[in-house]
Amino acid sequence: MKSMKLLAAAPALLFLFALTTTDAAALQSEPLPTMQNAPPAQPVTSYTLPPDKLAKAKALYILRGRLRIIDTVFAFIVLLGILYFGMAARYRDWAERASPRRFLQALVFIPLLLITIDLLGLPLDIYQHHISLKYGLSIQKWGSWFGDVLKGEAISLVLLVLLLWILVGAIRRWPRLWWFYFWLIALPILFFIVFIAPYVIDPLFNKFEPLEKNQPQLVTAIEKVVERAGMYIPPERMFEMKASEKVTVLNAYVTGFGASKRVVVWDTTIQKLTVPETLFVFGHEMGHYVLKHVFHGMIIGAIALLLAFYLVYRTCGWTLARFQQRWQIRELGDWAALPMLFLLLSIFGFISEPLTNTYSRQVEHQADVYGLEVTHGINLDAKQAAAHSFQVLGELSLDYPYPSKLDVLWFYSHPPTADRLRFALNYDPWSNGLSPKYVK
Repeated sequence: MKSMKLLAAAPALLFLFALTTTDAAALQSEPLPTMQNAPPAQPVTSYTLPPDKLAKAKALYILRGRLRIIDTVFAFIVLLGILYFGMAARYRDWAERASPRRFLQALVFIPLLLITIDLLGLPLDIYQHHISLKYGLSIQKWGSWFGDVLKGEAISLVLLVLLLWILVGAIRRWPRLWWFYFWLIALPILFFIVFIAPYVIDPLFNKFEPLEKNQPQLVTAIEKVVERAGMYIPPERMFEMKASEKVTVLNAYVTGFGASKRVVVWDTTIQKLTVPETLFVFGHEMGHYVLKHVFHGMIIGAIALLLAFYLVYRTCGWTLARFQQRWQIRELGDWAALPMLFLLLSIFGFISEPLTNTYSRQVEHQADVYGLEVTHGINLDAKQAAAHSFQVLGELSLDYPYPSKLDVLWFYSHPPTADRLRFALNYDPWSNGLSPKYVK
């Protein structure tokens, strides 16, 4: 779904655009029981994989690296091809013949452009899902997968028709300051999308239920963690997502903001981790919640988005002067110029990935610290619970233990699993007479 990736570029920049304390000595809780799995017979000392899984993880790591390069290069080629072969100009002519009104032109041109991009990228998307099935990361049947593709296509069309119609209008009305005024107009729209996503968009792709409905024992245990943090997360903001219908891997996340903010735990996480391990995962996500990572990311990302638009503005004049005749673009406010703007934004997005992912890794590390601190004194061995959760997560996801530093810098939104596990085992300010960073 290439148009969904273009749509995701704005929120990705927006987020850096994939969320009161008590004394530990005062909390003398009994160690929590497990729900599913027994604790590991041997303590976890490092992230390791058995030989068969290590071979699969290495093969998958190499394959994903190649696919990232192919996907990036192919996305540039698709946009260049649409411009070079005059497809954008042809779609513009059809739109202008359909109606003199710009909004009706947008209803013709933008869907034609986005559907073309997505159809050209569909074989690569199909192959990537095939790889997920082959390596056992996904169990989603092809019919369900194509259904998600179509739903994603419909959502992206609605949102991008609106945003790109506004963009072209801004360029025509404010030729020199369109980048600033479009940013001012688009920002509240993007914030609104983030706000309503948990209510409107997410349920279209997965089933959500209140966590306390099916996991009352876990909610009771979670309340101990929330109390440990000296805060209150109402149970109605805790949800279980039925991920097991589509994937085998584990996850949890924080989404939304304001009244829509919530913590979501995948049912695969609940099924495959013990209660102490699940509590650490929840504590990590609560760290995003308490430390306001989503809000801070939105503010920083909004600034980054403004910078991206400004860079596109500074470079589009040179690009248009050089290729205007060849690409049959009349002016910057021409519908046919949109693929050129996509191309420039994609280039700047790719270049900025090390910065955005560095920021993401930093907040994920902060959430790991918070998860360790908030479960200290509740879990019998908070360090081992965290370490084993990373071990299970890595095994199920086939995370390669030895990624290159360049890959981590450019593409990893989270610290490598081996690094996270190692940190969990060594983080112990209490024994060293130091003060915890977040949960005092």
